[in-house]
Amino acid sequence: IHPIKGKSPQLGENNWVAPNATIVGDVKTGEGCSIWYNAVVRGDVNSIVFGDEVNIQDGAVVHCTFEKTKTTLGNRVSVGHNAIVHGCTVEDDVLIGMGAIVMDQVHIESGSVIAAGAVVLEGTRVPAGSIFAGVPARLVKKVSPELFAGDVQRISQNYRRYASWAKEGSEE
Repeated sequence: IHPIKGKSPQLGENNWVAPNATIVGDVKTGEGCSIWYNAVVRGDVNSIVFGDEVNIQDGAVVHCTFEKTKTTLGNRVSVGHNAIVHGCTVEDDVLIGMGAIVMDQVHIESGSVIAAGAVVLEGTRVPAGSIFAGVPARLVKKVSPELFAGDVQRISQNYRRYASWAKEGSEE
């Protein structure tokens, strides 16, 4: 956790940060967030704001663009392993799959899923409750209630559980 240009990360209550995660500069997290092994959250050139219960999984990168785009993640957003989230807005209850790339000025509305490996091109708007997949990412279908409960909500809840295990392990 490093300050840069006079700005230090501000972490909310009950966050868990892996010992080798990197958080730099103008970053603010809500409550109950977790930032996992080898993840990078780099607010060196613009601001990054997380809502509550956001999980940034192993190897993911969250960044922004100098003098152009900030990054905002809503509540209960899961950013999968090795995903890149850059200069965009992500509303509540969104799952960004492993290895996905979300570019500048993308807006992902609530309850959506970005499939593993998808590339969401600059300026794309993902409507609420959509599944976007492919390169470039396109709408493939709507999120079913089963998928929402079985993946989007379950993964978010599981990462709160995993973070509690990690906290317990570091206290032994």
